[in-house]
Amino acid sequence: MSKTKVENLRDKIEGNELDLSLCNLTDVPVKDLAAVPKATVLDLSCNNLTTLPPEFCTLTHLVKVDLSKNQLVSLPEDMGQLSSLQHLDLYNNKLTSLPVSFAHLRNLRWLDLKDNPLEVTLAKAAGDCLDEKQCRQCAGRVLQHMRGLQEAADRERDRRLLKEKEQEKKREAKQREREAREKEAQKKKKAEEKEKKRKEYQAQMAAQAAQEQQKKKKEEKKKKASQNQDKKKASACAPPARRSLCSRLLSLLLRLLLLLALGTAGAVLACQLTELRKEAVCAPVNLYAHEALSWARDLEVVQHVIQKISDFQA
Repeated sequence: MSKTKVENLRDKIEGNELDLSLCNLTDVPVKDLAAVPKATVLDLSCNNLTTLPPEFCTLTHLVKVDLSKNQLVSLPEDMGQLSSLQHLDLYNNKLTSLPVSFAHLRNLRWLDLKDNPLEVTLAKAAGDCLDEKQCRQCAGRVLQHMRGLQEAADRERDRRLLKEKEQEKKREAKQREREAREKEAQKKKKAEEKEKKRKEYQAQMAAQAAQEQQKKKKEEKKKKASQNQDKKKASACAPPARRSLCSRLLSLLLRLLLLLALGTAGAVLACQLTELRKEAVCAPVNLYAHEALSWARDLEVVQHVIQKISDFQA
C-alpha cells in the first residue's frame, strides 16, 4: 500500500484493534500491517480471501485474528511462527486441514473451526464451538491433535531421513564398489597392457636375436666359403709354383752340369790338344779322360764322339 493508504489504515485503528472487515479484500496488506505493530487485534472477516501470503506469518505481534466468513482453502505452512497468537477465528471458510506447524501455537487459547469441510479426524478433534468454553476446548484439542500429527510427521521425517541416509549409505557403498571395480579393471587393464608390451618387447628382442644369429651364420658361411675358395685357389696355385721351382732348380743344375761338363771338356781338350798335355798339371786330367774313354768305348754315341775327336786331332 502507498503512504496515503497506510494513513487510511491507521485511521482504522482503535486502540490496539485494526478493523479491515467488509473491505472486499482479496489480498492481505502484510507490509502495511507490519508497519503498525501496535495493532495486535486484526479483523479480516467478511472479505474475499482465498489464501494468506507466506509473509503473513511474520506478523508475530498479532494476538487475536478474525478470518471468519472468507474463502480460505488453506493456511500458510509456517502458521506456527505466530508465537503471540491466542485467539483465532476461522469460522465459515473452506478449510479441510491445518498445517502441521499449527502445533507450535503454544499460546493459542481460543479457536473456532465451525462450518469448514474438515477431514474426519480433525473435525472430531475440533468438536463444537458454540460458546466460550467449547471454543477454548477446541483450541486445546486441536493443538493436541496437531502435536500428534507433528510427532507423527517428525517420526515420518526421521524415518524418511533415516531411510534417505541408509539409501545414501547404500549409494555410497555401491559407488565405492563401482569405483573399486573400475580401479581394479583399470589396474587389470594396465597389467594386461604392460604384459602385452613385455611380450612385444620379448618378441622384438627374439626376432632381433634371430636376425643377428642368421646374419652371423650367413657371415660365418660366407667367411667359410671364402676360406674354402682361398684354399682352393692356394691349392690350385701351389703345384705350378712347385713345378716352377723344380724347373728352375733343374735348369740351374743342368746349367751347372753343362758348365762343369764344358769346363771338364775344355780342360780335357786343353790337355789333349795343346802343348799343355806334357805339363804335370794335365797328367791327372789325361788319366781321368783315358779312364772315362775306356768306360765309354762301348757306347755308340760316345764312340761317335771319340771318333770325331780323333778326326779333329789328326
